[in-house]
Amino acid sequence: MTSSIKPARSSGNLFDAVAQSGGALDERVDALVEQGGVTIERIVSSGHASPPGFWYDSPRAEWVVLLAGAAVLEFAGDAEPHPMKPGDHMLIEAHCRHRVAWTSDTEPSVWLAVYYP
Repeated sequence: MTSSIKPARSSGNLFDAVAQSGGALDERVDALVEQGGVTIERIVSSGHASPPGFWYDSPRAEWVVLLAGAAVLEFAGDAEPHPMKPGDHMLIEAHCRHRVAWTSDTEPSVWLAVYYP
C-alpha cells in the first residue's frame, strides 16, 4: 500500500538564487517560510539601493543577517551608516525606519531576514 501523505519537510540551498540571478543588478526576494505571523526570506541584492527618500517602516520586527557580499544600512535619525559584512546581523524593531543605502555590485549580497510580530 502506498501512502499519499507528503513528508512535512522542505529543503534547498540559500545560495542557489545567486547562480540563478546571472549577475543582474537589482534584488530578488524569496519567501522560504510563512507561518503564524513569521516570515523568513532569502534576499539576493546586486548593486541594489532603496530609492532616494524611501524608508522601510514595517509593522513587524525584522532580524537580518548578511551571509555573503557587502551592504550598508541607514536608519532615520541616525547620522552614521551601518556597513555590514558576512556574518553581521541586526535586530530592527517594528516601525524603525530604515533603508538599504548600498549593496556591492561586484558580488551578490545574500541576506536571511526573519520578520515576526
